[in-house]
Formats: sequence, structure tokens, C-alpha cells
Amino acid sequence: MYWKAFASTIRTERFWLWELGGLVIYAIPALIRLATGSVMLPVLGYFETPWISMYVPGNIVEKVLVNAFFPGGAGAVTGEVFLSIAFGIVLKGRQKYLARLSGALLETSAWTLFQFLGNVQNIAGSWGGNLFEYPTVYPLNFALASLSIFTPDIVGFVKRKLVAADHLAFVRRSVNLISKKAVSNTTHKGE
Repeated sequence: MYWKAFASTIRTERFWLWELGGLVIYAIPALIRLATGSVMLPVLGYFETPWISMYVPGNIVEKVLVNAFFPGGAGAVTGEVFLSIAFGIVLKGRQKYLARLSGALLETSAWTLFQFLGNVQNIAGSWGGNLFEYPTVYPLNFALASLSIFTPDIVGFVKRKLVAADHLAFVRRSVNLISKKAVSNTTHKGE
């Protein structure tokens, strides 16, 4: 039963959209660091906080923004889609958020293992530090993953607002266009 649900999950568009989109969002700061040779990012560098402790890095703003989508948000969507398919129901309320939490924590665990294996190899980035995250940051990753279960809701809300705004702008343009044509037609008839 679960193998069929897994196979169905990886065939859904929503799964790939969140996984690939989240991975791209996660990769952008890493690629910028590799290209510039600096840990500080051009825009998010203005929001850098002092290094609070070995558990909270100086790039906490970037970490919150990025981890909301990958691995936490992507895992949350994967968990929701997988369990919806496995049980054959649309998850709502507590079930939906527990499914998202399970997926987010599972995917964060897999990503943390990848980060740990990379960190142990001590591969240096262009800025001189380790290319992978330090193990002291892993608890923060799990805390952010537990909060990322709300990311799909926030993204859905923003999408609905943008679509509504675009629809409203389309209606306004249409009304203006119709009004201009009506004025133009009455002007030509009166000549």
C-alpha cells in the first residue's frame, strides 16, 4: 500500500514543484557564496545578526527564509500528498498538519544526514569555511522544519491575493478600454 502511495506521490506535480522549487531557493544563497567568495550575501547581508551562539548562526534571517521552503516546506508538502494518497482522503485540520510535520521532519532528517556527511569530509568553500553546515546548527534546522508546516498555507494565501489583484487589474483595464471605445464611438457618430 505505501509503495503505491510513494509511487503516486512522486508522480504528482505538486511534489515536484515544491521539491525542485525549494531546492532552487536553497541553492541560490549557496551559489552566491561560491561565486562571490564571501559568506555575506549582497542583500541579506544587511540583515546579518551577530553570531549569537554556536547554535544560532549569524545568517539566521537567510536560514529562516530558505528553510521554510527546503527541506521543511518541501517535506511538509510531500508528507501531506503521500498520506492523502495512502489513506485515499483529503486531509484536513489536525491530520493535515500532522502529515506535514511528519514529512518535514523526515525530509529534514535526510537533508541533515547529507549535510553531516559533507561536513565530515571538510570540503572548503571559496570563502575558506566548510561548504556544509556545522552540526551545532542541526537543532535549529529541525525547529525551522516544524514551523515550515505553515509555508504551503502562506504561499497559497499570497498566490490567491496576487491572482485576485491581477483579476481586479484585468477588470479595471477592460472597463477603461470599453469606456474609451464607447467615448470614441460616440465622438465618431457625432461628427
